[in-house]
Amino acid sequence: MSEQTETFGVHLMVDGYDADPGRLADLAALEKMLHDIPAQLKMHAISEPLVVEVGPLNPRDPGGISGVVLIAESHIGFHTFPARGFVTIDVYTCQPDLDCDRVTALLKDGFKIGNMDVHLVRRGTR
Repeated sequence: MSEQTETFGVHLMVDGYDADPGRLADLAALEKMLHDIPAQLKMHAISEPLVVEVGPLNPRDPGGISGVVLIAESHIGFHTFPARGFVTIDVYTCQPDLDCDRVTALLKDGFKIGNMDVHLVRRGTR
């Protein structure tokens, strides 16, 4: 007899390539995006967005902007690398489902991403 389980949440991870370097370096635009996205996804921000410029750390990490907003459902965060035209993005929600097509479209437009790898992990499956 197997016990039926329900996932606790969905973790969407996006690696964005060929993104617009100007957008990836625009601290004000990225902060506004973190301010707007939770409501667009019918989620509930419980903090103001925190967006910080980070200088170069090593040859592999030429610096960029990191940001996060806490939402009642969990968090949305990113790390940009303008010199590489690259961004990593996490959207984690404890809701059982996430409209991944809608989320990735918002992110692609917001970060001006050329192409992306999308990974979806169901969390809390036991």
